[in-house]
Amino acid sequence: MSLDSYHSVDREQLAKDIRELHQQALANIGIDDFKHLTRMERWGKICSIIGYGTAWIFPNPVSALLISQGSFTRWTQVGHPVVHKAYDKIEGVNSNYTSKKFAKGWRRFMDWPDWMTPAGWHHEHDVLHHYRLGEKKDPNNAQHNMEWLRQSSLPMWQRYVIVALFSGIWKIVYYTPRTHKELCLNSARQQGEPEPVMTRLGAWSLFTKQGRGLWLHSILPYTAYRFVLLPLLFSPLGSFAVISVLINSILAEILTNMHSFLVMIPNHAGDDVMMFDEKAKSKGEFYLRQILGSVNYPTGSNLNDFFYGWLNYQIEHHLWPNIPLSQYQKMQPQVMALCKKHNITYLQQSVFKRLLKAVDVMVGKTSMLRPVVT
Repeated sequence: MSLDSYHSVDREQLAKDIRELHQQALANIGIDDFKHLTRMERWGKICSIIGYGTAWIFPNPVSALLISQGSFTRWTQVGHPVVHKAYDKIEGVNSNYTSKKFAKGWRRFMDWPDWMTPAGWHHEHDVLHHYRLGEKKDPNNAQHNMEWLRQSSLPMWQRYVIVALFSGIWKIVYYTPRTHKELCLNSARQQGEPEPVMTRLGAWSLFTKQGRGLWLHSILPYTAYRFVLLPLLFSPLGSFAVISVLINSILAEILTNMHSFLVMIPNHAGDDVMMFDEKAKSKGEFYLRQILGSVNYPTGSNLNDFFYGWLNYQIEHHLWPNIPLSQYQKMQPQVMALCKKHNITYLQQSVFKRLLKAVDVMVGKTSMLRPVVT
């Protein structure tokens, strides 16, 4: 999108049109949307059951892929929309699928078997990322986060190798400590305490409050659940079965990291995606940034969307994070038409093309667009 086009958008009319679409969506939400969620959840559970049901036989990529898809589904298609309150107001919904009960207390590992704590994910993603998209304070700003690599003296090929290796472990080495850090900072602010000093080394140190919290609330519980408890359940089948499940679980963890990296990082990065230096000063500007700062992938069918974790509707999701997954399929054609009406670029491309664009930004080969805000 050209800068002239960016500045010429009628923000007030855009906000009005988007609010009207939102009201239409809210009016159409019902129990069928919840049934759709449980269908996606069921598909994910089937993947996990078949994956673990065969993982004990011998280490193999098929079992690992199925376990990976089950974990990916639980995060992106159940935890993600539920924590966004997408099903809170639907009459007849099981209360365990509402933001007030989901993954709370003893339900943590039933609902949210992941490295990140639900509270940490909520604050980092739902609050900071969604309301500061594309800004420096956006915790998921790929260009800002990767400045250390972009500005390094390493040859370009080594930078690409680093990103490739990073994709297999990014949830534990970046996302989990980042969500924990943001939660600690927010807790200090709410309690009126001075902002604690947060360092990358301190995040993992048992000698810091930050590090102990990360280990006690994230690293140790998930490690015990995924790599100790689940493999030990197969001990009646013998030690080889336990080792096979452990190996497949580790491989699945790497694969689900790569899968989530593939569909999440390119959502908001590329030399045709905008980033901003200042906070949006109007609702229309805020909505415009959600569109220009997000990218969609191929969409249309439940099976297709299932493998993308419904993150292929990122533009619609950033406009309305609190609507059910199934509504995004219905709203997408209307959002595309709205963008055409306002002469706003609607980015939708192959996820692999978008991955290359995102990685090019991460290594410093290209940079994101940066309009001058007037």
